[in-house]
Amino acid sequence: MIKEVHLNGIIALGLLLVPLGAWWWDEPFTITLATKAAILALAGVGLNLALGQGGMVSLGHAVFFGIGGYAMGILASHAQDFQPLLQAPFVIEGTKSMPVIWLTAMTASAIAALVIGGLSLRTSGVYFIMVTLAFGQMFYYFAISWPAYGGEDGLSIYVRNSFPGLNTLDPIQFFALCYGLLLLVLFFMSRLMASPFGLALNGARQNQDRVEAVGINSYRVKLAAFVISGAVTGLAGALFADLNRFVSPTMFSWQTSGEIMIFVILGGMARLFGPVAGAVLFILLEHALEDLSDYWHIYLGLVLLGVVLFAKGGLIGSLAARPARHA
Repeated sequence: MIKEVHLNGIIALGLLLVPLGAWWWDEPFTITLATKAAILALAGVGLNLALGQGGMVSLGHAVFFGIGGYAMGILASHAQDFQPLLQAPFVIEGTKSMPVIWLTAMTASAIAALVIGGLSLRTSGVYFIMVTLAFGQMFYYFAISWPAYGGEDGLSIYVRNSFPGLNTLDPIQFFALCYGLLLLVLFFMSRLMASPFGLALNGARQNQDRVEAVGINSYRVKLAAFVISGAVTGLAGALFADLNRFVSPTMFSWQTSGEIMIFVILGGMARLFGPVAGAVLFILLEHALEDLSDYWHIYLGLVLLGVVLFAKGGLIGSLAARPARHA
């Protein structure tokens, strides 16, 4: 068995070495797959804070993923068409700057998470799941009926957005950007969960009554975690839209929420690198199995069933030498 910290290092190093090797051998498609894995892992890291650490089973996290994607699409489309986003009472221009787009995506997603979480957390159990699912479907159908930004057909962006000092059209440089953001967010999450806030969140997940008995407002703690979770998932949505240079209502769908949850379950809930391992495994299965059958999700379902029944700690839990502190 391997210590979890060493296993985390192996996963991080592996995710870095594969695209570097692909760049050396001039295989841009493999770099793109690694970039997709890093971005989806980032979305999983966001959900893992709410689901794994906070015990909030959200089927609406695609809302934040989609908001991040549409924040990128709307700002970039106005920039490429040379049309202001807003003309009155003051002019707001579109932009192709990634830092500005990320800030907008995270802010919009955080605000949406504050509203959705504020309402959803007044319920619990299956009611919480259904409320988050309902919000996801509301945003999905709104995007479909929004003709100004493509409606059901989605919205295409012709050129990838820019980041100072980098050529983002170069696959290896765009991967490096996404990989760096993933590591930065993972470091932030590791410090957050070791802080008093993280301990309070873990306590609220295990026994809400005891946490409140010592004077901690579990509702506020969970809401704060939900907002941070939404902001991180929104950042992943903006990166995913930039990777594909396309946004569509499917980013809001419940299937997208389900896939993000699958990353967390496959890798291991409440494990720092669980979503990373899960996203990498998901991309590997997708790439390997889709050539065998158009219904490759059947095989994915069998793998997921095996993890749930026989490896409840996920991939990380099965290989790590000790259980997670917050499991």
